[in-house]
Amino acid sequence: MASTSPAADTVRLYGQRWSRDAYAIRDFLTRSVVHFTWTDIEDDESCMRVLGRSLAEAGLPIVDLPDGTRLIDPSIAEIAARLGWVARPKLAEYDLSVYGAGPAGLSAAVYAASEGLSVVLVEREAVGGQAGYSSLIENYLGFPTGVSGGDLAERARQQAVKFGAELLLMRGGIAGSFTDGRIHAQLDDGTTMVAKANICATGVEWRRLGIDREEELLGVGVYYGAGTSEAPDCAGDTVYVVGGGNSAGQAVMNLAAYAEHVTMLVRGPDLASTLSDYLEQRVRRAPNIDIRLDTRVSRLDGDTALAGLELEDARTGRREEVAADRLFVCIGGSPDTAWAEPTDIVCDERGYMVTGPDIDAAALSKVWPLERPPFFLETSVPGAFAAGDVRHGSVKRVASAVGEGAMAVTFAHRYLAETFG
Repeated sequence: MASTSPAADTVRLYGQRWSRDAYAIRDFLTRSVVHFTWTDIEDDESCMRVLGRSLAEAGLPIVDLPDGTRLIDPSIAEIAARLGWVARPKLAEYDLSVYGAGPAGLSAAVYAASEGLSVVLVEREAVGGQAGYSSLIENYLGFPTGVSGGDLAERARQQAVKFGAELLLMRGGIAGSFTDGRIHAQLDDGTTMVAKANICATGVEWRRLGIDREEELLGVGVYYGAGTSEAPDCAGDTVYVVGGGNSAGQAVMNLAAYAEHVTMLVRGPDLASTLSDYLEQRVRRAPNIDIRLDTRVSRLDGDTALAGLELEDARTGRREEVAADRLFVCIGGSPDTAWAEPTDIVCDERGYMVTGPDIDAAALSKVWPLERPPFFLETSVPGAFAAGDVRHGSVKRVASAVGEGAMAVTFAHRYLAETFG
């Protein structure tokens, strides 16, 4: 997380405030619970004073690592590698592979490793999944004062590693096949992972607004998630948050502690149906927070960074232009299951993986080879399980994802026993 006082183990980041690359690094370091300092460099004078060179010569953003290494305009993968987080698989075959290091995947890795299975946990970005974006999770059992998503994920990572789980970061799956009673997954770095059983816990990707200039302004005023890394830099800003769920509510509360004013934009007519009661009451009581129901963002304005929004009233169609420094989008997501399309795994019309008794009987009869029916969290391929947000019918809560990750390991044990003895 961001630190205000340098220390020997602190990463130092230098860059321009409205830089997409600098934002991506801040976001990654924050979600990875890495202590870092952020120095905003906006002109030649400050650049010469801090770095001893002009903006044109500096090659911002710059990352100084604790060991003295300086990285010029690095990629996230390069930073992760230099921090020692990128390694190759140790085994040719694992009892269990888990894809996605969000709450469900981390839970699965902890329980599988603690029970003696050889397990590898594969994550394409930072540990924590969507929960890692949350500034404060207050309704998770055992944390009466709340815990940030990044801290919770880091604790779970440490548990998994302590029990012997292998963690592979900055790896994404691009193809999967089920042969010889095993899953063979091809990763984007050319590695092929082989495992006797598999748990897919890849969660969801942030859903886009689907309006012009959204991609262009990403990281320079438009952000996905709760803005944990950006909140301290929002002093004096006018901020808007799109979404009516708990992630949006937590984002609003976190941002309101720094920004001059925060407006919560909700597409529906009722906030209580999507936001937990305790959180709704806090949002409504905050003096610098407004709630606008039946409202959507119809246009993004600004040259090199976000400067304003056009808002549309869903009831009247009336449109209004407002000034805005930052926009945070927290409207749920879409499942990351494109890799499953060529396989026998059944997904619903939105791409969520269907498991157990929810699998359509007609579809199951075409692909299921065993006499027994699929276990509760088992997909239409024996030995392949789904847990957390990626699963059809799942409850979108951290506690539910953690429970499903643990439960999937129980069923994986049964599968391994009946198949491999």
